[in-house]
Amino acid sequence: MHLILLGPPGGGKGTQAKRLQDEYGLVQLSTGDMLRAAVASGSEIGKQAKAVMEAGKLVSDDIVIGIIADRIKQPDAKKGFILDGFPRTVAQAEALDKMLTERKLKIDAAIEVRVPDTMIVERITGRFTCAKCGAGYHDKFQRPKADGVCDACGGREFVRRADDNAATVQSRLDAYHAQTAPILPFYDKKGVLKVVDGTLPIEEVTKRLRDIVEGSAVS
Repeated sequence: MHLILLGPPGGGKGTQAKRLQDEYGLVQLSTGDMLRAAVASGSEIGKQAKAVMEAGKLVSDDIVIGIIADRIKQPDAKKGFILDGFPRTVAQAEALDKMLTERKLKIDAAIEVRVPDTMIVERITGRFTCAKCGAGYHDKFQRPKADGVCDACGGREFVRRADDNAATVQSRLDAYHAQTAPILPFYDKKGVLKVVDGTLPIEEVTKRLRDIVEGSAVS
């Protein structure tokens, strides 16, 4: 089973990918994690990536595809994988498709977790954490039981990420719509695009993803 999870930043992809990984034995592949691991391993493709990064340049799509190709050959990816955060452009989607085809593999489902911008902004700008233990909270959706007191450790100091502000979040969303959203028609034409309503409760989103995974596995 080979899946791609698509959707805006803050849309819940990471949470759902972890659930699918645990339930179906799939490997969640983050390009950032794979890139760091490849560099640390000293592999040929890792050396190429390291040289580019040390020169202060962006790693090319070819190198990223090569790193993915190496990663999916490893034993823990035998049952399949979930790509989270890649591809981000049509060119990357085409390169990924070519690499998989050469290995007689294919994407079984590209799943868009769809959440409107207004909800994303509300979700992200409302986040805060306990400065002492890191427990996460939200102004609207998950406040401490006692106002100003962390449920987990009793700490009374809370912090917010500097980039969790409306302007920065909207900028990230604009970049997503401009760059990543156009790959949705690419997968739609292939007949593998599925859409899940990301505004639903987490458990319901998981259920709908499970239905897609199990439906794709038997189709």
